[in-house]
Amino acid sequence: MTAALRLAEALMACRSVTPADGGCQALLAQGLAAAGFVCEPLDAGPPEARVSNLWAWHRGGRPGPTLVLAGHTDVVPTGPLDRWTSDPFVPTHRDGRLVGRGAADMKTAVACMAVAAQEFVTIDPGHAGTVALLFTSDEEGPSLHGTKHVMGVLDQRGERLDACIVGEPTSVQQLGDMVKNGRRGTLSGRLVVKGIQGHIAYPQLARNPTHALAPALAELVTTRWDEGNEWFAPTGWQVSNIHAGTGATNVIPGELVLDFNFRYGTESTPESLKARLHEVLHRHGVPCELTWTQAGDPFLTPPGSLSDALVAAIAAECGLRPELSTSGGTSDGRFIARLCPQVMEFGVVNDSIHKIDEWVEVAAIEPLKNVYRRTIENFLR
Repeated sequence: MTAALRLAEALMACRSVTPADGGCQALLAQGLAAAGFVCEPLDAGPPEARVSNLWAWHRGGRPGPTLVLAGHTDVVPTGPLDRWTSDPFVPTHRDGRLVGRGAADMKTAVACMAVAAQEFVTIDPGHAGTVALLFTSDEEGPSLHGTKHVMGVLDQRGERLDACIVGEPTSVQQLGDMVKNGRRGTLSGRLVVKGIQGHIAYPQLARNPTHALAPALAELVTTRWDEGNEWFAPTGWQVSNIHAGTGATNVIPGELVLDFNFRYGTESTPESLKARLHEVLHRHGVPCELTWTQAGDPFLTPPGSLSDALVAAIAAECGLRPELSTSGGTSDGRFIARLCPQVMEFGVVNDSIHKIDEWVEVAAIEPLKNVYRRTIENFLR
């Protein structure tokens, strides 16, 4: 059994449902410290939901850039246990796959990053620059006291981060076929449309908020917010929840609540999207209140030194030239990009993430570890 596989199994055995760490970071720190890394806990958050953060680094003997490997040790809840074919926190081998919660998202990548970093500094302890690792237990949760917090601490210290690889499961069909070189921003809103509740047989004595919203909603659904660009698809607007009424069939509702979300690239800004949506509502005379929540800005890493190092490593280990993509949801890369000019994501096939019987191909583990190690070598050479 390889070191990466052994560590992946040990991490998967930790019951680290967000925001719990379950002992993962202690295991990681033990191995990293033995290889000469300085390991610093940067825990944060309220006592009842304490978030574990580990910041570890190894400075070589020559000047050079800082490369960060980042990931999360927390996992999503298991779902119904009776639907799993084995205990989600007992790593199980089946048909060439390692099965268990966190196998793909993303304890395997975390294990591979840690082992790759240890191998690199063992072979070349006087390397150029700095190799650093950042692990949090708050990626699958609110993401308030994890990577976001650590970036704030590093910023206050004046730390310089030159590049970062996040171990998100980015591959689609096979390891190495896709890398994320950016992510869209996310902007959510809650629209409360005011009406007057009344008897459905006497609409003249009431005001139906659903009817008031309908023309504006039809326009919003068909609006082309922007045309996208070379790296980002056109901005999308989607309704996620809508509720009105008491449940009775003879009552006009007095209020309608609608939740929506924008996923946007660099062709739009939160300000421009807010202004356009407000204009539609105002023009249709919708009596409403609107609150906004912005969870992340878009970020983009154009081809450069980090992509060159990562793509070359993938070609050497996987025999593929990966597609660079900004598709998918948000990640902690959005926080790292505020401090780090180059942020990319690479990891295992994402077909089973958050699913029952989550899995990773055992044959992909050693190549993934080698890709991370080769990327470090390429970037810090």
